[in-house]
Amino acid sequence: MTQLAKKRPEFRNINALTDLPTYRLPAAGIVSILHRISGLLMFLLLPFIIWMFDTSVSSEISFAKFSAAFNVGLGFVPGVLVKLVALALIWAYLHHMIAGIRHVYMDVCHAVTKEFGKSSAVVTLVLSLGLTAALGAKLFGLY
Repeated sequence: MTQLAKKRPEFRNINALTDLPTYRLPAAGIVSILHRISGLLMFLLLPFIIWMFDTSVSSEISFAKFSAAFNVGLGFVPGVLVKLVALALIWAYLHHMIAGIRHVYMDVCHAVTKEFGKSSAVVTLVLSLGLTAALGAKLFGLY
């Protein structure tokens, strides 16, 4: 090996205790992890989603029960907790949908550059959090 040749970078495993607190994940990595978390959240809360849909469309009485769940609560579960779970579902759906559209766009347009990945990840985060904040304000009665 000549001295003029560049030394190859050395990659090591990340130590969970020492390296993770200082490790900076890029925006695209954060969106990717949140995309998986939102999909898991929607899957795990699927019984709650089915209950909400069934209760809201069965009859007028069941719709009144559904509406009361957000104000009064469900038995031992307070209404605020029901609203927070619904808000988590709103975020999960919005983030998963927007990140999915981002992935489909990147697949169709072959836009796989570092700059586009970063900018589209930031747009995904801003849109999903902004829309969640707007719908959360409506859910909690701020407008």
